[in-house]
Amino acid sequence: MLIGYMGVGKTVLGKKISENLKLAYYDLDDFIEKKVNLSVEDIFKSKGEIYFRRIERDCFEELMLKDESFVLSVGGGTPCYYENYKLLQDENVISVYLKASITMLVERLKTEKKTRPLVAQLTDEQLLEFVGKHLFERNFYYNKAKYTVEVDGKSISKISEEIISLLG
Repeated sequence: MLIGYMGVGKTVLGKKISENLKLAYYDLDDFIEKKVNLSVEDIFKSKGEIYFRRIERDCFEELMLKDESFVLSVGGGTPCYYENYKLLQDENVISVYLKASITMLVERLKTEKKTRPLVAQLTDEQLLEFVGKHLFERNFYYNKAKYTVEVDGKSISKISEEIISLLG
């Protein structure tokens, strides 16, 4: 399971790792969208974040009950709600926190703001403050992962190799 802040590369890395290991790949946001037939952005706009987090929890739980090995990328907030972080420590779960600097995250998110409901309306200055504050708040949950991999300055291939090596 890959966790970390939005824009860190969870989806790209999840697909690469699942391909290398020949395992199924799930992106929790995609799973949610298929389940409720709405985009995450539309869920936030029409129903709000609280509704989204409830659906997210239900879908997360459904995936965690699957009787198969797979790679899962979850949203940046997933570990922070409904005690989802406790699942990161389950003995049958290998969880990896993809850790990036605020600077790197802000640079990536500047170009992706339109597709990120939580930051879409922020100026670049507000984005810097928002990411810094969010990372501080979420650090507790992210650090519950079994492993941490620093991603700044590394290629997707290098990061995926590091993660695969952690799997033994």
